[in-house]
Amino acid sequence: MGLSLAVPIATQAAQVKSIDQLDINQYMGSWYEIAKLSNWFQRNCAQNTKATYKLINPAEIQVLNQCQAANGEMIQALGMARPRANGLPAQLEVRFAPSWLGWLPLVWGDYWVLDLDPQYQLAAVGDPSKKYLWILSRTPQISETSYKALTQRLLLMGFDVSRLEKTTQN
Repeated sequence: MGLSLAVPIATQAAQVKSIDQLDINQYMGSWYEIAKLSNWFQRNCAQNTKATYKLINPAEIQVLNQCQAANGEMIQALGMARPRANGLPAQLEVRFAPSWLGWLPLVWGDYWVLDLDPQYQLAAVGDPSKKYLWILSRTPQISETSYKALTQRLLLMGFDVSRLEKTTQN
């Protein structure tokens, strides 16, 4: 019984790390949401969630998030991402507030690429607080084997992968 109590404590203490290298040009394009930790800003998204990234310049990435509500309506959020000042390539910050509020630090959220396959086909994105997590793929579905392998790596970082909600893609 002591072991089962120690595992969650060790998992909670695990440190979230971004990947070491990120080719931002190769990362650009469309990504389908495979699963996510529930969050307030996606509360109306029922299915077909997708993110599209477009490099504007080395310090600006346009982010277009799209999803479909239960009533069939398409929902879009246009935002901006940028490299964090720490110089780590896979640690970005993103905002969906109007550009005139961009000077406020609180409108920027962490966007860390936590896991990425060498072919840039499957990724995990989250933040160091472990409140946010998304599994993204270049295709609308992935194999259960790939999903399980990725969630095992995220579990080692301390994410509660049992709370992941799979996304429906039609």
